[in-house]
Amino acid sequence: VQLQASGGGLVQAGGSLRLSCAASGRTSSRYVMGWFRQAPGKEREFVAGITWSGVTYYADSVKGRFTISRDNAKNTGYLQMNSLKPEDTAVYYCAARLGSVIRASRSEYDYWGQGTQVTVSS
Repeated sequence: VQLQASGGGLVQAGGSLRLSCAASGRTSSRYVMGWFRQAPGKEREFVAGITWSGVTYYADSVKGRFTISRDNAKNTGYLQMNSLKPEDTAVYYCAARLGSVIRASRSEYDYWGQGTQVTVSS
């Protein structure tokens, strides 16, 4: 599975952005799509995940502000980010793991997109 993330940018605190992740290749297999982020000097951390059937799971830091979704017909996943905070500033990566269980560990994901920068100004 090849992944292409897009939609990052610069936004003021309290604003919104929507990230997209287009998948190609072995998309006939069911896979979990996840979003991770990495701020400067920090470890890459789990943000949200969604199964093929639409079950979702969020990190506590984004729960209630971010919404993950996917359109299986278009092989595309989305991360809607609302009420953005400066601490959300990071490079955001989409990732995929074959199967139907969401995992929060980056080592559990087999495929990664190239990352898209999100910067939230105060």
